[in-house]
Amino acid sequence: MQKLIQGIHRFQKEVFGSQRELFARLAQGQHPEVLFITCSDSRIDPNLITQTQPGELFILRNAGNLVPPYGAVMGGEAATIEFAVAGLGVKDIIVCGHSHCGAMQGLLNPPPTRDFPALTHWLTYAEPTRRTVVEKYALDGQALLNVTIQENVLMQMENLRTHPTVAAGLAQGKLKLHGWVYKIETGEVFGYDPDVGQFTLLTEQRIPRPMPYPILTAKTI
Repeated sequence: MQKLIQGIHRFQKEVFGSQRELFARLAQGQHPEVLFITCSDSRIDPNLITQTQPGELFILRNAGNLVPPYGAVMGGEAATIEFAVAGLGVKDIIVCGHSHCGAMQGLLNPPPTRDFPALTHWLTYAEPTRRTVVEKYALDGQALLNVTIQENVLMQMENLRTHPTVAAGLAQGKLKLHGWVYKIETGEVFGYDPDVGQFTLLTEQRIPRPMPYPILTAKTI
């Protein structure tokens, strides 16, 4: 905790003063263009990965970057998505999974329900992902985990389409969906490319087009 307090003081002394105009502008309101849905994992920092400033990303985080289908849970995820699209008018939604995801490991090898009742229930919203990889791929170990992480990103993108504000935005061409996977050990980010049916490395020269229709397939990166 002491480290956090010291960090606050450094922020106030060394950072805030040099960006006073930015924070004054942010105090008047927010206008992010991207809803970034990712995992709660402490190793993931959306602003660091994308090199964005405060106010540029509207961020939704939970274990496993899950998006329950609309109506399944009228809670924080649904409310955040609704506000981002209908309230803030974001133009893009990114679902970003990551390597070594503990939630996906828990999906494949469930923890004791007695010890983790809430987590056990939460992971039921990723059951379609588990069933897909078990029935579709003859893999195990790290390879199975990798493809589970990728398939889960695609599954959550499909769940996003069940949310009325997202469906309306897509139908009107005002909204685009993107699936990413961040590789912690290399710093690389892979985006799902519907033209080739797999996740490919994001570069300034190669940016996959948004998901135009439901495609559920992935290959290990």
